[in-house]
Amino acid sequence: MTGNALLVLEAGPQTLVQDRGRPGLAHLGVGASGAFDRAAAGLANRLVGNSDRAAVLEVLIGGLRMVLEADSWVAITGAWGPVTIGARPVEPNTATLVRAGVELVVGPAQHGIRYYVAIRGGVDAEATLYSRSRDVLAALGPSPLAQGQRVPIGSEVSSPIPAVDLVPVDPPRDTEVALTVRPGPRRGWFADSAWQRMLEAAWITSARSDRTGVRLEGPILERIADGELPSEGMVPGAIQVSPDGVPTILGVDAPVTGGYPVIAVVADQSFDALAQLRPGQPLRFIG
Repeated sequence: MTGNALLVLEAGPQTLVQDRGRPGLAHLGVGASGAFDRAAAGLANRLVGNSDRAAVLEVLIGGLRMVLEADSWVAITGAWGPVTIGARPVEPNTATLVRAGVELVVGPAQHGIRYYVAIRGGVDAEATLYSRSRDVLAALGPSPLAQGQRVPIGSEVSSPIPAVDLVPVDPPRDTEVALTVRPGPRRGWFADSAWQRMLEAAWITSARSDRTGVRLEGPILERIADGELPSEGMVPGAIQVSPDGVPTILGVDAPVTGGYPVIAVVADQSFDALAQLRPGQPLRFIG
């Protein structure tokens, strides 16, 4: 891997370096961050034999064009859309050998919204607080990739390329997504009718959603408690309800504290699905 790097020809709307993040630093005011769709990022690394700590590229919507300086194995997971290597279509969730100087293009996502690009050896960006992840809220970690940037490739390899180089994973859903939730610490701030309304409503993913939070459109969730909370600890997946009754699901770059009451928390097994929600996509909560 010595001397290998990728050259960014076009970066698209947002291409970030991500790894497993910075868990365990909330007491310092630092969020975990990391790849939003953890399963997709982990699968991409496994397909090219990387360590599970290797950094990958998280590509929002598409638009990434790049070349590699040396022959490298590459895997692309998460969102589904037209991906080509030297104008040759590539199947999702496969390991593919990309020759030096051959252009790799990640086209507009047709299912889901975030691709994960793993290169054998991992992206060798500078680490901040033991992680190469970009936290967009705190502005920690490597800056978003830019046109003309040269990004080194590391040597975080843990195994040979797997004999099975394609994994039969379904594309992210385009139809309604069901998220399992648990009552939050401020469930008592809301009437039983608001809780029931939350579970029965067909919510819509707002176009204003990002890694910080998935904003929802739907009915108003009215409080029964008066006043406002002092800031208290928050976790990714917490469903905060602002004073106007509109809920927001905190994302992977969520702040570690917040002052809006948390009516519920998305269960860990449902959290990755948040990363692939498209604007206008319906979702439902299951309690």
